Amino acid sequence: METMKEEYTLLELNAPVPDFEAVTTHGKIRLSEWNKDKWVILFSHPADFTPVCTTEFIAFAKMNAEFEKRGVALLGNSIDSVHSHIAWVRNIKEKFDVDIQFPIIADLDMKVSKAFHMVHEASSSTAAVRAVFFIDPKRRLRAMIYYPLNVGRNFDEILRAVDALQTVDANAVACPADWRPGDKVIVPSPVTTKDAEARMKHPEYEVVDWYFSKKSL
Repeated sequence: METMKEEYTLLELNAPVPDFEAVTTHGKIRLSEWNKDKWVILFSHPADFTPVCTTEFIAFAKMNAEFEKRGVALLGNSIDSVHSHIAWVRNIKEKFDVDIQFPIIADLDMKVSKAFHMVHEASSSTAAVRAVFFIDPKRRLRAMIYYPLNVGRNFDEILRAVDALQTVDANAVACPADWRPGDKVIVPSPVTTKDAEARMKHPEYEVVDWYFSKKSL
């Protein structure tokens, strides 16, 4: 007998993210209202009290001040109860002396996990993969990264992605491969022949060709 698979709404970059209300370790929240003027990094982990997830939560906690400097709020999620989350947070403090200061969603009904397509049945039907969603203050999805259950995330890249997204928004530019704060940025390509000609003589740009120019911020 053929099994019907549940359909998911496609998440698209620059489109609004699904809104939800959920119970967390910091009380009930609604995404559209929570930390309203901030960026949000919503991330999922497979399960509490697992070693790779523990290393990731420690990494997020240690970088929390850097995210706060950038106006970014962290929000964790897994298919565990709020009591399991609380016990795990307390265990991380006891065993590693690290405070988990951001909320964790108790997603027992999988409502958040399914809305954001965090559950990939080819990997597991009862645990979320390691997803990271970059949500801007207008609650639009700006970037997303998925990692498998058995590979921890690169937290330098998560922070770099935040810096890049905020830089392109603030300056109407683009960021090249491996860009880091302080590096030159890409100037948008001209869209007319007249502008292309002028670009070749622009005194403030590092011009390789009419379509490829960099500048310092």
